Amino acid sequence: MRLRNNPKAYDIMKENDSFVIIEPEKCKNKWHEVFGNDNPIYIEIGMGKGDFIYQNACRYPDINFIGIEKFPSVLAAAINKVNKQETKVSNMKLIHYDAIELKNIFANGEVDHIFLNFSDPWPKNRHAKRRLTSKQFLSVYQDILVSKGEIEFKTDNRGLFEYSLVSLNQYPMDLLYVSLDLHNSPENETNIMTEYEKKFCEKGPIYKLVARYREDG
Repeated sequence: MRLRNNPKAYDIMKENDSFVIIEPEKCKNKWHEVFGNDNPIYIEIGMGKGDFIYQNACRYPDINFIGIEKFPSVLAAAINKVNKQETKVSNMKLIHYDAIELKNIFANGEVDHIFLNFSDPWPKNRHAKRRLTSKQFLSVYQDILVSKGEIEFKTDNRGLFEYSLVSLNQYPMDLLYVSLDLHNSPENETNIMTEYEKKFCEKGPIYKLVARYREDG
């Protein structure tokens, strides 16, 4: 369920510019300068309330994490939640942006890894191009990812998962990992759950895949 509009969302972003990037276009090809190191850059597209990206930043201090959220009220809720955490992290930034425009804020090969967690399934066929694993978005990700960079995708929607398997394979990409029941697999030991995942995992299986763009030749 989407949060109600928060009229103070943009004010909350500006008040937290220590970890919220207000003008991410100015950071293109400069993200390592923003973080002050040369560590790998991992991004989460559609970060929701930020549980996943924050927990990753805590667990992996030698990786830079960027959470990207299209809806300002959702990002504002994430900011407020991060501020309540006892552990403060310096390797995480949050931005308000639309995934289809990511080439405006990341240079070619500037991102090492992409997380897509519980994306909107857009179930109607006429809306297929809006799915974050559609050809249009895969083209954007390919430009900003390093060579052999990976996409990690989780969902509880069987239809979206099947669509994504076909879409990625046809692009073409190589599937490195596929699970039809993540929480009952060995990898669950290291799985970091999103807020949505915690609430709905008991209603059915969680599907996951990891894919890499196929190299020419």
